[in-house]
Amino acid sequence: MSEPLAKPRILVTNDDGINAPGIKLLEQIARQFSDDVWVVAPEVNHSGAGHSLTLRRPLRLRQISERHVAVDGTPTDCVLLALQHIAEDGIDMVLSGINSGGNCADDVTYSGTIAACMEATLLKIPAIAFSQCARDGHPMKWKTAETFAPIVINHLNSKPWAEDVLININFPDRVHNQVKGIRVTRQGKRKLGDELVHGLDPRGEPYIWIGPLRTELEVGDGTDLEALKEGFVSVTPIHLDMTHHESLAELRTRF
Repeated sequence: MSEPLAKPRILVTNDDGINAPGIKLLEQIARQFSDDVWVVAPEVNHSGAGHSLTLRRPLRLRQISERHVAVDGTPTDCVLLALQHIAEDGIDMVLSGINSGGNCADDVTYSGTIAACMEATLLKIPAIAFSQCARDGHPMKWKTAETFAPIVINHLNSKPWAEDVLININFPDRVHNQVKGIRVTRQGKRKLGDELVHGLDPRGEPYIWIGPLRTELEVGDGTDLEALKEGFVSVTPIHLDMTHHESLAELRTRF
């Protein structure tokens, strides 16, 4: 574990694209903690990209302004280039988001927001992912994220956490003055893409569109899903070691 930094050099990134409202808000929040803030994010939306790297073509950078760079690649590409090329003097902390929509439970395996933090964590940089939950057809409650993100960052910065852990933050779909508080949670269980929507495009060609999330029938005690349902901000430590250690001894008897 490294010591917490009073004035860190912060990288802000996301998966919704460099012009998304959430990253603009997160940059404002980051500037409450440092005047050395870099923004490196995808040119376009890469939601659902997961922890993917661009390997089959060159990447191109577009300098928007000082310390603001767009990358024609994935969130993982952005973090890798920011840490090893763009911000040559190094980065002390990575903040990813604020995502338009929640990234909890099994969403973390698909999320580009989370993947950006995975890449940072693999490179031994503390990283926090932020997502604002919202129901379809309802406005994003950005004021909730704006209110609680600085509180969460302050608490997390008070002490270091393990080098192989990223912190996943989800804000509930409630106005800021109706949020009940903050809970430390475990990862819940739900699955994307249970519904496939079939249709025809304007040229009569068939397509399949991956549909909405499965409804959570059992949110699970102590999970991020439970906390969000009850109106709490969820704070979930995500461990990058995916080894199921309880299975090691039994599997060794087979080989």
